[in-house]
Amino acid sequence: MSNSNRSSRRVSREKALQVLYAHSYNREGTEITAGDLLEKDNDLTDRDFFESLVRLTILHTREADELIEKFAKNWELERLARIDKILLRMGVCEFKYFPEIPPKVTLNELIEIAKNFSTAPSSKFVNAILNEILSFLTEQNQINKVGRGTIQESINKPPHTND
Repeated sequence: MSNSNRSSRRVSREKALQVLYAHSYNREGTEITAGDLLEKDNDLTDRDFFESLVRLTILHTREADELIEKFAKNWELERLARIDKILLRMGVCEFKYFPEIPPKVTLNELIEIAKNFSTAPSSKFVNAILNEILSFLTEQNQINKVGRGTIQESINKPPHTND
């Protein structure tokens, strides 16, 4: 798939996956890898999203891993495919720390990335685990989404009038 057929956010997520994958092997190489991937990226919004996603995913790895372990029944965290584990961490991060991104967008994007970057059954696995985590976080009131396309927007939106 060419870059022109993918959203800029998808490209940013794919770059974040690459940096987080490199980071999982060599924590010192993260900045170099990120710098190489951002070299041609002139859009500040995409760059900020990418940097925030990488930083927050790393910062909240332990928290995400606890949720993944809770819902990846019969799977030890160490035995999960590395890319799947990173995608799950990114999903938890987007659910909790990116209030402007609707959960459905996060799910759809990460499922598509799993199809392109991981094993054949990965997209279904990532989908199932992220859906369970999302349900749990929603029940725990840990999801606070605002803006276009989110539940909060429809709740807070005034009814349409013809005045």
